[in-house]
Amino acid sequence: MSEPPLVLPLADAGADLALTGGKGASLARMAAAGLPVPPGFHVTTEAYERFVAENSLRDAILSAVADAAGGSYADAERAIGRLFAEHDIPEPVGAAIREAYSALGGPAVAVRSSATAEDLPGLSFAGQQETYLDVQGDDALLAAVKRCWASLWGARAIAYRTRGGVAQDEVSMAVVVQRLVPADAAGVLFTADPVTGARDRMVVNAAWGLGEAVVGGQVTPDTVVVGRPGGAVLSRRTGDKAVMTVRTGGGTAEVAVPEARRTMEVLDAAQVATLADLGERVEELYGHPMDVEWAFLGGRPSILQARPITGLDAAESARAAEASPTSQAEAEAAQAEAEAAQAEEAAQASHAQAEEAWNDSLGGDYLWSNGNLGEAIPDVMTPSTYSFVEIFMSGAMRASSVAEFRAYGRIGGRFYMNLSLAATIATTFGMGKRFAAFTEPVFGRLPAGMEIPLVPVSRWRMIKLILPAAIAVKREVRANARRLPEFFATAPRRCERLREHVAATSTAAGLAALWRSELGPYLLECSHMLEAATRQDTGALGLGRVRLAKLVGESEIAALGSGLHGGESGLASLGLLVGLDRLSRGEIDRDVFAREWGHRGPSEFEVSIPRPGEDPRWIDARLAGLRGAEHDVDALIARQSERRAAAWRRLAERHPRQVSRARRTVARMTKALRDREVARSEVVRAFWTLRAYVLRAGEITGHGDDLFFLSADEILAVLDAGSPGGSPLAAVAGRRRLYERYRALPPYPALIRGRFDPFRWAADPLRRGDVYDEHDQGAPADEAVTGFPGASGVVEGRVRVISGVEEGETLRPGEILVTTVTNVGWTPLFPRAAAVVTDVGAPLSHAAIVARELGIPAVVGCGNATTRLRTGDLVRVDGRHGTVEVLQAAPA
Repeated sequence: MSEPPLVLPLADAGADLALTGGKGASLARMAAAGLPVPPGFHVTTEAYERFVAENSLRDAILSAVADAAGGSYADAERAIGRLFAEHDIPEPVGAAIREAYSALGGPAVAVRSSATAEDLPGLSFAGQQETYLDVQGDDALLAAVKRCWASLWGARAIAYRTRGGVAQDEVSMAVVVQRLVPADAAGVLFTADPVTGARDRMVVNAAWGLGEAVVGGQVTPDTVVVGRPGGAVLSRRTGDKAVMTVRTGGGTAEVAVPEARRTMEVLDAAQVATLADLGERVEELYGHPMDVEWAFLGGRPSILQARPITGLDAAESARAAEASPTSQAEAEAAQAEAEAAQAEEAAQASHAQAEEAWNDSLGGDYLWSNGNLGEAIPDVMTPSTYSFVEIFMSGAMRASSVAEFRAYGRIGGRFYMNLSLAATIATTFGMGKRFAAFTEPVFGRLPAGMEIPLVPVSRWRMIKLILPAAIAVKREVRANARRLPEFFATAPRRCERLREHVAATSTAAGLAALWRSELGPYLLECSHMLEAATRQDTGALGLGRVRLAKLVGESEIAALGSGLHGGESGLASLGLLVGLDRLSRGEIDRDVFAREWGHRGPSEFEVSIPRPGEDPRWIDARLAGLRGAEHDVDALIARQSERRAAAWRRLAERHPRQVSRARRTVARMTKALRDREVARSEVVRAFWTLRAYVLRAGEITGHGDDLFFLSADEILAVLDAGSPGGSPLAAVAGRRRLYERYRALPPYPALIRGRFDPFRWAADPLRRGDVYDEHDQGAPADEAVTGFPGASGVVEGRVRVISGVEEGETLRPGEILVTTVTNVGWTPLFPRAAAVVTDVGAPLSHAAIVARELGIPAVVGCGNATTRLRTGDLVRVDGRHGTVEVLQAAPA
């Protein structure tokens, strides 16, 4: 019997699942049927098995997987990845690949993994293995093939097989090598509605450039719904396609879409009809609905991949249960379209007013919160900062904004999250009753009696809007989560290099090109990495914390969950303080401090404000404060370590059988928090680079700090020497006045419901600092000062109310720090404080996390601390139970 081939022509009749994997067998089937599949060849599973056998890797691979069983497979992925990287492809295998590549003409190719458990009905394995685009040359091709082989043993692929009941020792990997289609446009075609399960329509997603931006979720694509049979266009929704994936000559990159094309329809009627016809042919070939990736080049279509649509039966059943008979579904769809048109009209009507006032609360009756990200961005934002934040949010929270409804906005120039939209999404998918439990650790508790108004959109339409985007983002999160370690390791140097490039650029055109080619794409990449770090294990910080609280109580979590700064990796939120402490001891110099931690500060997102790394006076003031602290940083961390050990001993005494489970839960929480904080730190580092960019733009154009009052697009227009409709610089004077007026106001309430006028609120002598409700339906202000147990411990001391970090030097050692909100930039004050009390915050806020690490008692999210407490009050702070008791009021 002859040995199985190492390579096969793409349409070869022998290209079955066992030899060419699921993707390869599917492409071979379509190519043999005459469908427009790009030419190429298969590197068979025999080639993979030969590589594994001749390098004696099989036992080591299965051992690495077995050692990680029941836990995280990340260690297995790293170990196996090293094995593959350290061994060469056997020469007969390499020669066969090179020969097939030469016969193809040696072009740029797409190299796609094709596992033997992949693209199967009910178990697609989508996104579990790797694809490499724009690969050219023998060496690059062989390297890409080996990386595809290694991706068979990615952590998520191993876990997916485990959940699907696929034996790890029975899988193998083929690779498909195809001529790359340098697409003008690309996307995905579903031959049945993937949301509703309806078989009488197809759904097309389309965007500019290569298809990775669509399947990876980096872009909001056009959506075209096509009726079956006949191919009539039933509806179109044109997406705002901000980025596209393009070739670079050695891979791919995301670049900004020219402004004129962002909202232009990608596909004309003829192209939609062509895709519909291809979809009919593909479904007829397979006999069931398919998910088809396609591309157009010069008007000619190509099919890049096809797999069964998994979960379709469940979607169709849900649709039937919700809307039966069909006429009811049609009526509901028509109602949804009417609601959409009405909501869009209302949003557009309020847009000009909201934009002029920098106040998105004017757009409707929603509940807004400045918790979480609002803590990191506490300032009134200049227009340049907000435009960068918009780019950041488009990458970090891609599945949270829905059509005309945004997950975030400005109120009086300050950053707020739209809880109404989040609650609407949760309610749509049956999690409305659990919404508060999941969001409370992040955004804090709602006052008694305060309802969350939902956005005016039907459940039917919300599902159609959210589900496709959520599926696409989930795929991208998987891929980016695997990249996190590499990103964390390289990001600091990449930002340093980008700042060097900015400084070395001497022309406006060169700076504009640098933004488009490097700075803008890097900001999006950082945002995607934060999204991955936050969403890679969503249960760890939500459900995990709830389970732990049931076991040990909320107060004990503060002690058990500390220790994030220990071990090999520190806590990024504590880095600024640790760096200052090392600088004060002479262990590092100022250059090292500036390079490692100089990007962190109290206003670290606001690009118009200098960073600690460029402000020696800030560093001097913080060093002086540390010298006056009651405890040094190492002593505080050591003391908290003892408290943590005591908490584990108490748990072991009370619930000995639960210790192992609790340790696993805490380990997941620790990893999730560390990754989230590191990713946030790198986003902030990127914003430091953006500050350098705006400053350099001001220098080159001669407009100085006026450019901080322009958006990113407007800055580009100035660099490009003008824009249609007049110079954006004409708006600077008015924006500067508005900015200064908002900055003069006190911090707004943590929760705002309905339309909010910052100036009217500030002028009201009876205003509340914790909550504002346009309908005045909230509970009366509480006389008691209570909040979340941020960090355990009980202390007594005198209050020092501080409205801003610039007043931090008034805090005396041993006083109780009371303020509205803290962030990383406040942490140098913590060693001077006996305790920390905040209006805004939750168990996962910066103040709570850092206070836990230092063992400083903290009560966060009180809502009314700055209004109920006065400087000089003698109070008892109980961080274990989240209470602040006034023992003696300060003299009036």
